[in-house]
Amino acid sequence: MGQQDFDVVSDGWSFLEGPRWHEGRLWVSDFYTEKVVAIDPDGGHEVMAQVPGQPSGLGFLPDGRALIVSMRDRRILRREEDGSLVEHADLSGLVEPVLNDMIVDDRGGAYVGNFGFDLMSGAPLARTTLTYVDPDGTPTTIADDLLFPNGMVLFDRVLVVAETFGARLTAFDVAADGGLARRRDWARFGPPPATEDVGEALGGLAVAPDGMGGDAEGAIWVADALHQRVLRVAEGGEVLEERPTGGLGVYACMLGGDDGRTLYACAAPSFAEHERRPVREAVLLATRVDVPHGGRP
Repeated sequence: MGQQDFDVVSDGWSFLEGPRWHEGRLWVSDFYTEKVVAIDPDGGHEVMAQVPGQPSGLGFLPDGRALIVSMRDRRILRREEDGSLVEHADLSGLVEPVLNDMIVDDRGGAYVGNFGFDLMSGAPLARTTLTYVDPDGTPTTIADDLLFPNGMVLFDRVLVVAETFGARLTAFDVAADGGLARRRDWARFGPPPATEDVGEALGGLAVAPDGMGGDAEGAIWVADALHQRVLRVAEGGEVLEERPTGGLGVYACMLGGDDGRTLYACAAPSFAEHERRPVREAVLLATRVDVPHGGRP
């Protein structure tokens, strides 16, 4: 076995994010090699895109083409059937400084989060926005006052957003046009930080919810970016299950496999760019669970 009850599926990466199960393989972004790769259950991989602006969130349009977040130039790229990349949307006029995770709905619209401040340079913590990109590529700010919107899950007409520095999962009702209403807590792990100092804020978080994925019972598997574990959480905040990752940080997770019962986790010793960029210590982990995938992604 790998990290406790996790197996290592693939290793030698810089920092993996945005895992998405698609057509029998797990697509994932590797930040600092600037690659999007598809990893099969046996660990073999194929490079699907090279993204100089640093890839992150991934999703798929109804026709199967991939959307890819390009973090640093704040664009959404679209991978065409021939493998070429084209600009799908430009969010640079709406968002500073970098984009983050993304979820694509059944219409082909995309919800895109962003850091809201320069995390890696130690800038003060700041609240930020969520952007919706219409299927035609038009971006609109649809929510604000979010503390580092990160992983997202879509259950029917409910969008759940992980606010990493807010120590909560926030839910919205989704309108037919993608708009959001009736904001509320889906799960709260503790109070939001009372400081703008990132180090102090991190030290006070009982859970730092990062990437996440839903299951068929309406629960969500959440990567806890500070405490080397993934949590299965029910609406209301009850932690149904905890799986440690053997001392490795974990930053995203997703249910996949042919039966939807393989929980994949993106793990690395830390998240700081200056530590991750020069080395290849990130791994893709997997373990088996009882309840299969549900919702989107």
